[in-house]
Amino acid sequence: MTVTLITGANKGIGYATAKQLVELGHTVYIGARDVERGEKAAAELGARFVRLDVTDDASVNSALAAIGAAEGRLDVLVNNAGLLGHGDVDGPKALRVFDTNAVGIVRVTEAALPLLRASSNATVVNVSSSAGSFWAVNNPDRVESTLPLALYSASKAAATMLTVQYAKAEPGIRFNAVEPGPTATDMTAEFGIGRSPEESARVVVRFATLDADGPTGTLQDEAGVLPW
Repeated sequence: MTVTLITGANKGIGYATAKQLVELGHTVYIGARDVERGEKAAAELGARFVRLDVTDDASVNSALAAIGAAEGRLDVLVNNAGLLGHGDVDGPKALRVFDTNAVGIVRVTEAALPLLRASSNATVVNVSSSAGSFWAVNNPDRVESTLPLALYSASKAAATMLTVQYAKAEPGIRFNAVEPGPTATDMTAEFGIGRSPEESARVVVRFATLDADGPTGTLQDEAGVLPW
């Protein structure tokens, strides 16, 4: 069975991704900060729960140690946890957003690398955003050019760069950043845009189930590689 960890998976795109991968036969670990919500989601989906706060080193290390003890490897890592950080901008908010959206990827990936290296077909999917693309935010035909999301956009640009750099540093593991498409979730509710999490999750699932000859070091949406 393919062993998969998804961060921030108790709701939204993470939950929908977990559901689809369970249906494909993966052993899915739902990583979530809130124990009650995480356990509830795992029970609903037939998945397993690990408490995982991407902003806390001890929590991340404990979660990966638990997966390692149970499975001995990790085949798929989906770095999905994220914050929007909209509204007024200040230093503390910037630190929170970058700590979750960018530094969180580093924490979880670094803790997961020994388990990923033990897999015969390891892949990492970083849920990024075209809101972090210079091309998209400067294109008047794109919705990204109208969204006032300085911290989110900047942190997702960092997430995509981390993806590219990890792909170079770890040629035996595929790393791809994914734009799942505008999605109606708790995070985007006030903007009133987006499709269902189930539809967007299909993009994440596609990259979580790549063959060994699949791409690496890319930013893609459902239509293909995105300019960045």
